[in-house]
Amino acid sequence: MKKALLRGILNILPLVISIWLFWSIIETLDDLGLSLLQLLGWSTPWPGSGFVLIIGLILTIGLAFSVSPIVWLYQRMEVQLLRFPLFKTVYGSIKDLASLMNRNPTQNKHRQTVLIKQPGGHYIVGFVTSDHVPSPLTEALPDEPEEWVPVLFQLSYQIAGVTILAKKSDLIYVDWSFEEAVRFMLTAGISQTGSQTTKGG
Repeated sequence: MKKALLRGILNILPLVISIWLFWSIIETLDDLGLSLLQLLGWSTPWPGSGFVLIIGLILTIGLAFSVSPIVWLYQRMEVQLLRFPLFKTVYGSIKDLASLMNRNPTQNKHRQTVLIKQPGGHYIVGFVTSDHVPSPLTEALPDEPEEWVPVLFQLSYQIAGVTILAKKSDLIYVDWSFEEAVRFMLTAGISQTGSQTTKGG
């Protein structure tokens, strides 16, 4: 009886939490949209109209950013905002995280999953985030700069990670998608979907 109850909880809990999380996001967006409608003078909106308004605004913004003048104006505004040190730190971190989690295949082409051998014979899973390192670092590196790449190690159950510079010759490249690998790392190996095949070292 106890085991059956535990199995029921373990199976239904992820579904319940996921539904609750998405429902909370929808309610928050709906409340925000309703507040905007009330500011515009619409005092009796129909249920869900706030959510529809927010989704419509997001879609409109997405379409607007396909127009060059809009992109240029936004970049100019961004440059001015980044002049404030605290805002630059917070905004830059959030933007970099969003870029890292972007699932666009063309943007993920350099996020190669790799293994790095550690003393004692064990390995750490990481991601090559770029094919080059910034020039201030290349000047300080002991070998040819082309031999080094930044590698991110994601910490389990956190959005934080550790970035190191590693030699390409020390990396074992793994044929594993970024999405599956980061899921594996975030859950400390509990989520094990997909297959892992070594491509070379």
